[in-house]
Amino acid sequence: MLNILVVDDSLIIRKNLKKYIASLGHNVIGESVTGAQAVEACRELKPDLITMDITMPDMDGVSAVKMIKEFDNDVNIIMITSHGQEDMIVSSLKAGAKGYILKPVNEEKLANAIETIYAQETDDYDDDLLEY
Repeated sequence: MLNILVVDDSLIIRKNLKKYIASLGHNVIGESVTGAQAVEACRELKPDLITMDITMPDMDGVSAVKMIKEFDNDVNIIMITSHGQEDMIVSSLKAGAKGYILKPVNEEKLANAIETIYAQETDDYDDDLLEY
């Protein structure tokens, strides 16, 4: 069971992600609306995994990933993005995100992303640009 921080400026997306995470048997330990809130929540809550929106007010997801990875290199981050944000996806992966999910997110995509990330850690599975 993973402790997960959900980061998205859309209430609907956060609610859906929380529902999917719970149905997969994991815990949502917090949620944030902006990148800046995500950085602070990560410091405080120390999640195992973060679902991170790319486009948010205040601080985008790419900047948040960079800041989080400076103090917690072990946390896994999955980017949540829309079509047309390829440059930002590449930037977030270079900053340390493990992969990305294209919107609309569903339970199957999220389950596949989580499973693949944790298989990478245990089986040395290697694929730097993972879309789930």
